[in-house]
Amino acid sequence: MKPQVLAIASAVFVMSAGLLATTSMSEAPAPEAKPQLSQDDWLLGAPDDAARFKLIQSQARGFSAAMVEVGRRYEGLHGALNDKNYDLAAYQWQKIKEVIVAGYTRRPKRQANADAILVQKIFEPVLADLKLADDAKAWAAFDTIRGACMACHEAEKVGFMNNQPLFRLPSKSKP
Repeated sequence: MKPQVLAIASAVFVMSAGLLATTSMSEAPAPEAKPQLSQDDWLLGAPDDAARFKLIQSQARGFSAAMVEVGRRYEGLHGALNDKNYDLAAYQWQKIKEVIVAGYTRRPKRQANADAILVQKIFEPVLADLKLADDAKAWAAFDTIRGACMACHEAEKVGFMNNQPLFRLPSKSKP
């Protein structure tokens, strides 16, 4: 490279570096722009974390939301037994327990009866019977589940829940 070109290139480089250094020292960094929230940002738009937690809690709902899922899984367990799909029946029973525990985590006043009647008393024996893949024992386990659900509703003073089609699903444990 010719010495004149090299000198010019060096001078441009030095001037550019000096200009950048001057600019970066004299200007404060721009504050980060707040993201634009849409009207759908119901959670992000809350004024603070306490308000956000309150919104999340209201969306999680209470025990009644858990019972909707339990009912769906109870029907699924019944269908699995009709199909002699004992693995699916056991899976549904395990999920029913998980949903009940999650439900009383949100509504602790429901825990005592749920534990005493279902979780601690019948969960393990029913699961063992479902895993045997014996039709008679599996259907007897279903009857145990039904009875426990209905007993828990009575204990929780919501016995009217027992008068619905869900609890009239036929059992094959009795002729």
